[in-house]
Amino acid sequence: MQTTNKVLMVRPVCFAFNEQTAANNAFQQNTTANKEAAQKVQRQALKEFDAYVKLLQDTGVNVIVADDTPQPFTPDSIFPNNCFSVHCGEGGTTESTLVLYPMFAPNRREERKKLMQKLSGLKCDKVVDLTGFEKQNKFLEGTGSMVLDREHRLAFCCKSPRTNEDVLEKFAERLNYDYFLFNAADENGTPIYHTNVMMSIGSRFAIVCLDSITDLSERERLIELLEENGKEIVEISFEQMGQFAGNMLELHSGKATDKNLDGSCKKLLVMSVTAKAALTPEQIKKLGEDVTIVAPDINTIETAGGGSARCMLAEIFA
Repeated sequence: MQTTNKVLMVRPVCFAFNEQTAANNAFQQNTTANKEAAQKVQRQALKEFDAYVKLLQDTGVNVIVADDTPQPFTPDSIFPNNCFSVHCGEGGTTESTLVLYPMFAPNRREERKKLMQKLSGLKCDKVVDLTGFEKQNKFLEGTGSMVLDREHRLAFCCKSPRTNEDVLEKFAERLNYDYFLFNAADENGTPIYHTNVMMSIGSRFAIVCLDSITDLSERERLIELLEENGKEIVEISFEQMGQFAGNMLELHSGKATDKNLDGSCKKLLVMSVTAKAALTPEQIKKLGEDVTIVAPDINTIETAGGGSARCMLAEIFA
């Protein structure tokens, strides 16, 4: 299945601007320069987080909330999708797999250690541990680095300091995936640090900032791969990408009453209020033909953390 109705989210206690990730995340803004400002940002981020959880729960998503801890200091814990991913049912198998990823920033590796305690309850059939690549300064930050077409076992990845092809090859080998690695940059020519900033793949649609793919042959190949796998492309601009319009995740409702006429589950497309406001009426209408848009207001989290609605959701397929 491409989508799930179960996600893990991490409730923040020390959310703040992360200096260790700011070097290659152009979306971050330092709004926590002093203690008072940092406390204010944490309070607001907590309000946004709790409202986001309730919004998902009200739409039929099963949300597992893991509470962060003050020590060790991990300001990006609110973005758990980079540390791990869970896979089950792909390729016709019922075996569940937990994958652990090598992280670029040392304080994000501490996040993973905390999450391991929470993930022990998932009881996955096997674990693929890629964290040893950190000793080689090679990284692959989960479903930030990779945007997965789970149904067709294909990972889309843009090159960056956080996405190393050696690790990607190992992921593909262990999980029986193919991958397409390409170059992507913002309008200033700065390489995009995470693929899920510039594209998202759902059951029917692929939202992509095609202009960010600088090599025309790579752009054409990406379009070809998406269309071969039955995805209708909704193209977004650089400006929309800068408002997190590429950072979306399709889920489905788990409510028994939320069924389509054919008995299938109601599809949900999660994006922030900021991202939704950046879309044109035509884009919203097109997406609305297939999904119900769910849009939390997470402006503080987006501003200080440089991540949006998709980054806060770790999909659970187990």
